[in-house]
Amino acid sequence: MIYRWMVRPILFKMSKKDSEKAHDLVLPLLSIIGKQKWLAKLIEQFSTFEDAGLEQELFGLKFRNPVGLAAGYDKNAVALQGLQTLGFGFIEAGTVTRDEQEGNPRPRIFRFPKDEAIINRMGFNNDGADKVSEYLRETRKLDIPLGISLGKSKNTPLEKAAEDYLYSFRKLYSYGDYFVVNVSSPNTPGLRQLQEKKNLDNLILELQRENKILAKQIGCPRKRIWIKISPDIDRDTIDELVSVCFERGFTGLIAVNTTITRDGLSMSTAEEGGLSGKPLWPKAISVVRYIYERTKGIIPIIGVGGISSPEEAYEMLKYAHLIQIYTGLIYKGPFIARQINKGLRQLMDRDGIKHISEIRRKR
Repeated sequence: MIYRWMVRPILFKMSKKDSEKAHDLVLPLLSIIGKQKWLAKLIEQFSTFEDAGLEQELFGLKFRNPVGLAAGYDKNAVALQGLQTLGFGFIEAGTVTRDEQEGNPRPRIFRFPKDEAIINRMGFNNDGADKVSEYLRETRKLDIPLGISLGKSKNTPLEKAAEDYLYSFRKLYSYGDYFVVNVSSPNTPGLRQLQEKKNLDNLILELQRENKILAKQIGCPRKRIWIKISPDIDRDTIDELVSVCFERGFTGLIAVNTTITRDGLSMSTAEEGGLSGKPLWPKAISVVRYIYERTKGIIPIIGVGGISSPEEAYEMLKYAHLIQIYTGLIYKGPFIARQINKGLRQLMDRDGIKHISEIRRKR
């Protein structure tokens, strides 16, 4: 309540002309919190909801709860310890590209508070794989799984996309518990063409070959690789993605990224970019449900898009193994993971469910 009625209005007012300024204020603060162990522990006591029924061991990793932070919030992995104190079950850093990129000109984030929505056209702004690897080298290992989202550099032609992803994959391999291949952002020209079967198949084949080599060199199990897909692709394309998933043996799909449609917004806008938040929810749950039913639940899914309440999380977990939030954090505040996890436990008790994994079987 304090966040909604006091903190958020102040942040939004301070960043009225450029919404990104709010993020520029909060991220360094989280970085400072993460470096002060006593402060981090104090905040974690208030923001974390612990319950054995929410814990899962999936894909060789332990998740203390199913609520993760999606990529895009900490692109350069500079505030991971601070973000961990907010009660998430896992965190995804990035998206990281091979080359350092400034991204698109500011302003490039636009809020729609009435709809709890955001349009962004960031353009994969990040410090590049070399620098991000240095940041991660200096960061204490998290107590929760860390995913790293990889993207294509803007100036890299599609025919050389595999080389671009491979460079970042090698640089960051030691630090990620899993990796995400982002081929679905609408803010890098031509990127979504990598979702086409021929392009994606070649990319995944190269990454899996490198995965085997790097795992042997380091002496660790192969890292799990996920594909993040768009909510705007048709069902035939989803079917092709599923077939690549089976053929190349990557872990699963993260569904979905932001949308280029404006369905669900209460006002018209000419701003370009990807739409996230509550208006994305119908598309997200529709795509996740389709993938689950199409594959009979065999392919793991991380569901993301418009989730900001326990009820939406509960519905998504009927089809997905895990969920992620991003825009919900901006509108609902730093205790959203606790609120969702506590609400999930209550909904599970209502339905006589003892463990989070049983939700998929009782849909």
